[in-house]
Amino acid sequence: MAVPTDVQNPLSNAAREAAPSLIDLFCGTGGLSLGFLQAGYRLVHSIDSWSPAVEAYRRNLGDHVEQREIRDDVELPHGDVIAGGPPCQGFSSAGRRNGEDERNSLVTVFGRIIARYKPKAFVFENVEGFLTGANGRFVMDLLEPILDAGYYVHLRKVNAANYGVPQHRKRVLAIGGLGWSPQFPEPTHTAHGAPGASLGAKGLPLTPSLIEALAGLPSPLQANCNLPTDHEGRLLTGTDLERAMLLKPGERMRDLPEHLWHESYKRRAFRRVKDGTPTEKRGGAPAGVRRLSPDEPSKAITGGALRDFLHPCEDRMLTLRECARLQTFPDEWEFVGSKPEKMQLIGNAVPPLLAYRIAITLLSDLQKPISASTGPGRLLSFVPTASNGMSPALNDVQEQVRIRFCGAQRHAQGTLWD
Repeated sequence: MAVPTDVQNPLSNAAREAAPSLIDLFCGTGGLSLGFLQAGYRLVHSIDSWSPAVEAYRRNLGDHVEQREIRDDVELPHGDVIAGGPPCQGFSSAGRRNGEDERNSLVTVFGRIIARYKPKAFVFENVEGFLTGANGRFVMDLLEPILDAGYYVHLRKVNAANYGVPQHRKRVLAIGGLGWSPQFPEPTHTAHGAPGASLGAKGLPLTPSLIEALAGLPSPLQANCNLPTDHEGRLLTGTDLERAMLLKPGERMRDLPEHLWHESYKRRAFRRVKDGTPTEKRGGAPAGVRRLSPDEPSKAITGGALRDFLHPCEDRMLTLRECARLQTFPDEWEFVGSKPEKMQLIGNAVPPLLAYRIAITLLSDLQKPISASTGPGRLLSFVPTASNGMSPALNDVQEQVRIRFCGAQRHAQGTLWD
């Protein structure tokens, strides 16, 4: 379910000149920029340090992109909105965690850039591990400069499936207005197909399923000269085929006989046993390869999707184009680089449809007269989970945020603790 094509140019030429402008930091292949463009914003400047990302962005969205490292002293043009998602590998649950990864310091850089340039609004996006990374340090590093600069901020974890994206993709969003209170985008869909999925919203249309999202894409196994780019596939063979034939929709590596487990999966599955961790504290092993369910939203699309996800109906892995569809990119979107690099671009991107939902909500605020206050900012809401329960680590971060940013003065100013 891509961003609606009938809103690609929602404004007249004259109105577009007066439309809010966007600067996209850490822009990647341009998923966030695409959503804002289709909501009616002007794209004035984008930056990324990775050449495949910059080249893909340029091919799809234009020459206003720059390749460079982003630091505190970066020079930027005027932008009504500055948005971005600093690289998150240091605290992503999809990879090895390292709270001291130097890329995590880019969260601090992003906060300082917002405080320095003081755009009317900002949007920050990151993985859910951002909340507990380095025991909550990165949450503090983001909030400290922007609240001191006078921003009124919502910081919440969301599931992109609640905004129509056909995958369970949990992300952290921070949205702030300089001296004014922005709306937080309301869910448009009820998620389903995962434990607790419906907690985010109920009574709305169901999130599109994987098979609905892939509708119209021909099988890459068929001889067809009209296949979209990056939609190559092959039947599995040998042990890979044996695994695939045994896995039913929704099943994963642990549902296979142990002799069919990957060696890497065995090591991860039993690492806590070898460490002597008590049975009741071991937790589950990583999913490994799994067959996706056709009638549910996909699992989160990451850089490992080509390795981990079996097509729900065919004995093959997903293709790059199918992953891009599940990320809500249009079929004509070009990705650049080797196959692993293209998959990294797709997996790291903000789904354009999620960006569009954010952009439309923010646009309705920016088109109204804004009466901005001066002085300290406010944390309008902090929602680290939709569940009633939370891990000890997350509970600790929530308490840190409450003490540091939601004291008596801010509560008196109207802070909401959701």
